[in-house]
Amino acid sequence: MGNGIFITGTDTGVGKTFVACGLASLLRESGYRVGVMKPAETGCEEKDGELVPEDAIRLKEASGCEEPLEKICPYRLKDPLAPSVAAERSGVTIDIDAIRKLYDEISSKHDITIVEGAGGLLVPILSHYTYADLAKLLKLPVLVVAANRLGAINHLLLTLEHASCRGLRVLGYVLNRLESQPSLAAETNADALRFLTSVPCLAEIPYIDGLKTKPTFFEDRLEQLLGAI
Repeated sequence: MGNGIFITGTDTGVGKTFVACGLASLLRESGYRVGVMKPAETGCEEKDGELVPEDAIRLKEASGCEEPLEKICPYRLKDPLAPSVAAERSGVTIDIDAIRKLYDEISSKHDITIVEGAGGLLVPILSHYTYADLAKLLKLPVLVVAANRLGAINHLLLTLEHASCRGLRVLGYVLNRLESQPSLAAETNADALRFLTSVPCLAEIPYIDGLKTKPTFFEDRLEQLLGAI
């Protein structure tokens, strides 16, 4: 197919990688050739003199993508900051055209390619270039991951509104519960959002302890999701 999905979040630490890996794993098991890409990963730990992109490694393992890690994650940065800031502090120049070419190479070899951003749509890759700009450049529909907690309604609606303003097509959103103890907000957010946006909720993920748990939250929506791409 050569299609792709851009996975973004309403904030950092909301479970983008977990959702991306779950989707990649399910697509792989369903017989699709799955490519993955994490254009820039910040907060990388140094091991044996190299910066290790843990999120990109998880994506590669979940998808079975055989592309080298250097293609999947071309920019690895030490500081846990927005890519533009972390790159400037490290003396690294991020090349958007190089990212586009790598995406084209990966996409051409796979049925579907999952691209994971960092933080949200307005996080800068360059000083005046955000992940919303990148999603538009790559012509990718967007899947939004939101932490299912107090504040999720505002954060999600702002993200969806910006995506609409930028002309990005949104496939849907995922509510991901991050707290082990149930909260009233987590229990009521989904119902409230149904009256506030026509964008579909593709999954409500319960609290899951650990990334190694095999996620199955897209199984009943996979055909709907693929049909919308």
